[in-house]
Order: sequence, then structure tokens, then C-alpha cells
Amino acid sequence: MTNTTQLKVTGMTCNHCVMHTKKALESIEGVDSTEVNLEAGTAIVVGTAETSALIAAVKDAGFEAEVS
Repeated sequence: MTNTTQLKVTGMTCNHCVMHTKKALESIEGVDSTEVNLEAGTAIVVGTAETSALIAAVKDAGFEAEVS
């Protein structure tokens, strides 16, 4: 079943950060699409990936994340 997960992402300061976060999330198996917003500090992920894997990917990219 496809889910939509919204994450609060902190630590992003520029468009490069957004692209880095988006790439990290899209590398996770089960992610169909992502939308990362710098101003809102959010990432919306559609797919079947586990939330814990999404948060780990964002942290591995150098940012903090939590479910919002």
C-alpha cells in the first residue's frame, strides 16, 4: 500500500541542501516520489518505504528529520 509521509527537516539552508535531501530520499527502496521544500522545512514522500528508513536517509545526508 502506498503511503504519504511528511517529515520535518531541519538544517537545510540552500537549494543544494534540498537537492541533497531529495536524492537521499529517492535512493530508498519503495520511494515513488518526493517533494522537499526549503522554506517550509518539509519533505513529503510518497511510496511504501518505512518511515525509519526515510529518517535515516535524511540523517545520513547531514540533516535532522522527524515525522511532522
